[in-house]
Amino acid sequence: MSQLLEPVTLSVQGMTCSSCVNSVEKALNKVEGVSATINFATETAHILAPADMSPKDLIKVVEKAGYSATLLVDAQSVTLHSKKSARALFFAFIFAVPAVAISMVMSWHHQIDMWVHQGLDAVGLPHPLYSPTAWVVIALSAPVVLLVAYPIHKAAIRNITHPTMDNLISMGSLSAFGWSIYANSTGAGDVYTEVAAGVIFFVILGRYLETRAKAKASSALTSLLALGAKEVTIVRGGFPLIVPIEQLQIGDEFEVRPGDRIATDGIVVKGESAVDNSMLTGETKPVDVRPGSMVIGASVNHNGRLIVRATRVGSDTELARITAMVISAQGTKAPIQRLADRISAVFVPIVTVLAIGTFAGWYFTGSTLTKSVSIAITVLVIACPCALGLATPVALLVASGRGASRGIVLREPRVLEVARNVDVVVFDKTGTLTEGVMNVQDATISTAAAAVLGRSFADVVTPANILASAQAIEALNNHPVAQAITRHALANASSQLSGVSTVGGANARPTFAVTDFAVTPGSGAAGRVSIGALSPVVLIGSPAAVAHSSTEFHAEIKSAVERGQVAGLTVAVMAWDGVAVAVFTVGDQLKGDAAQTVSELRNMGITPWLVTGDSSEVAASVATTVGIDAAHVVSHAMPETKLEIVERMKSEGHTVLMIGDGINDAAALTAADLSMAMGTGTDTAINSADITLMNTGLGSVISALKLSKKTLKIIRLNMGWALVYNVIGIPIAAAGLLSPLYAAAAMAASSVLVVTNSLRIK
Repeated sequence: MSQLLEPVTLSVQGMTCSSCVNSVEKALNKVEGVSATINFATETAHILAPADMSPKDLIKVVEKAGYSATLLVDAQSVTLHSKKSARALFFAFIFAVPAVAISMVMSWHHQIDMWVHQGLDAVGLPHPLYSPTAWVVIALSAPVVLLVAYPIHKAAIRNITHPTMDNLISMGSLSAFGWSIYANSTGAGDVYTEVAAGVIFFVILGRYLETRAKAKASSALTSLLALGAKEVTIVRGGFPLIVPIEQLQIGDEFEVRPGDRIATDGIVVKGESAVDNSMLTGETKPVDVRPGSMVIGASVNHNGRLIVRATRVGSDTELARITAMVISAQGTKAPIQRLADRISAVFVPIVTVLAIGTFAGWYFTGSTLTKSVSIAITVLVIACPCALGLATPVALLVASGRGASRGIVLREPRVLEVARNVDVVVFDKTGTLTEGVMNVQDATISTAAAAVLGRSFADVVTPANILASAQAIEALNNHPVAQAITRHALANASSQLSGVSTVGGANARPTFAVTDFAVTPGSGAAGRVSIGALSPVVLIGSPAAVAHSSTEFHAEIKSAVERGQVAGLTVAVMAWDGVAVAVFTVGDQLKGDAAQTVSELRNMGITPWLVTGDSSEVAASVATTVGIDAAHVVSHAMPETKLEIVERMKSEGHTVLMIGDGINDAAALTAADLSMAMGTGTDTAINSADITLMNTGLGSVISALKLSKKTLKIIRLNMGWALVYNVIGIPIAAAGLLSPLYAAAAMAASSVLVVTNSLRIK
C-alpha cells in the first residue's frame, strides 16, 4: 500500500543562490518518503511528506543543512520583500560609498593625512607607519565587510563542504580586506579595502533590487490573495451579524450588499443583482444572478442586495483553489531549471579552483603578490552565479502571476516547455466549444397554422400570447429544455399582450393561470392555460408526441421541425387544443469566440479535433461552424474513447493539447501532453488539467499558449545571458583586465538584468 502524502510549505531563510537551493533540496530529499522542490524566487520549500511526519521534523532537516525555516500555514504568508535587505543596503551605503570615494579621489589623500596627524597629535597618539588615509578607508570598510556581510560569511562557513555563491563573495571580500590590513601595516603593496567594501555594497544592492523586482513580479498573486474577505455578515433569525470570515460555515446564509465582495462560494437564495467576476475570471461583463444562481467568493456585487447560502468555505473555495494552484506553479521546477541547478552545483568549486590557479599563475610567473591577489579576487567576485540562479524561477514567478491576473492558472511549470511543441488540440464540445447550457436556437411561431382554431381564437393568437403560454407551462417543468424555453419566452415576449384582460391596471401583465398541469416523461408537459376568456389545452413536447394528439402539422411547422432535426438540435413542438402553433429548437450554443480560436490555432500550425459524446449530427454541425475538418470529428465518444484518441495521437508522435470541462474528460486531460480545463467545469476536470482557464471564452487558449512560449523564450534568454556573462567575464578577470570593484558592479548588474528581463513577460 502506498503511503499517504501531504503537502507542506516552508519559508526558508538564509538561501542566497541556486547552490543554497541545491543544498536544502538534497537534505530534504534524503529523508525517506519526502519529495521537495525549492523556489529561490519566493524562498519557499514545497514538500510532499508522509502524513505522519511532523513539519517540525522537516524544519530540523533544513536547520541541520545550515539554514532556518518556518511553516507557512497559508499562501498569504509568502512574503517576497524583506526589510532586512533595505537596512543592510542603507548601512552598506553610508560606509562603503565614502570608503570608495576617498580611495578613488587622490587629491583628498594629502588633506586627510594632515587631519589624521593633527587629530593624533591632539590626543598624544603616535602616527601610523604608513598611509593614514588607507587606515581611514579600512575603518570605513570594516562595518561593511564584517557586520553587513556577516550573513554572507556565516553562509559560507555553513556551506564549506558544498561551496556556494556566498563562498565566492566571502573569500573575495575577506581576502581584499585582510590583504589591505597586511599591506598597510607592512608596506607590502597596494590597499584594496574599497574593493572589499564595494563588493559587499554591490552584492547587497543587487539582492535588494532583486527583492524589489520579485515583489513587483508577484503583484498579481498579491492582488489575488488580497481578494479574500476578512468579515462576513451572517443572517441569523432574520438579523444580520458581522463575524470573522473564519466563523462562516457551510449552510450559513450571509448578506451581500451592493458594492461588497461576496464572502465565499455559494448559491443565491434571495435577491437579484449583477456580479463582477473579472478579478477571478478575466471577464469584464457582469453576470446576472438570481435565486438558484451560483456565485464565487471574492467577486463584487454590483446593484442588488443578495442573500447567499455558503456552499464552500476556507481552503475549498474557488479563490483558495486558484491561489494554491498559482503558488504550486511557482514552487515547482521546470526541467530547464534543473539544468540551471546542475550547472550551479559544479560552478562554484570550479571557480574556486580557477581563482587559486589564477593567483598561482600570476605569482609564480613573476607578478607581485599585490597584483596576484587582486586578480584572484576579481575572478572570485565576477563569477558569482546570481544571474544563473534567478534565470528560471523569477520568469516562472512573473508568468504564473501574469496568467492568474488574466484568468490563466498554471498548475506546474513543465507546461511552459510542452506548449511550444503542441501540434494537435482535442476539443470537448459541451462546455468547451459551447456554453454548456441549453438555449433556444430558433423559434418558429406560426399564426397561419393557428387559423384552424377558428374565429374565437383570432384575437388572442399572437406571437406574444403564444410565448406567454409557453412560459406558463414550461415554468412548471424542471426539464432543461423546458427551462430553455422559459428563458426564451421571458426574454422575447412583448410587454403588451393584445386581446387579453389584465389585472393590476393597464400596465400590468396578464396572469396566464395554469390548471390541470401534467408532465409525461419522454413526451412533454401539458396544461390548461387561461388566456382571457379562453382556456386552451397547451401541449409542449417532442414532434412525435405532439403529432400523435394533434391535427396534421402546417407546412411552416413541418419545415421548422425538419431544420432542427437536420441540425441535430432538440425539437419541441407546441400545440393549442391539438393544433401545432410553434416550434422551438433547443441546443447548446457555441461560444462567441469558438470559430476565431480554432482559426488562430490553425494559423499557429495546430490541427484541431472535436471529440464529443454527442450525436454525429450535432458534432458535424459544430465542427462545420467552427472550422474543424470532418475527418477530425469523433462523435458518441465515451471517456475511454477520448483517452484512446489522445494516446493514439501521442503514439504517432504528436504533442497533444486536450481541452475539456467534464468528468468524462478527466482521463484524457491527464493523459495529454498538455491539458486545459474550463474554470466553469467540474472539479475533477480542473484537478486533472495543467492549466485552468477561468475566462468562459476560448480566447484564453491562445493567450495561454502565447504566454507559455514567451516565458520559455525569456528563460532561455536569461540563462544564455548568465552563461555568456561568466564565460566572457572570468577570462577577462583572469587576464588582469578588470579591477575587483568593477567586477562586483558587473556581477550585481547581471542579476538585475535577468530579473528585469523577466518582467517583460506579458
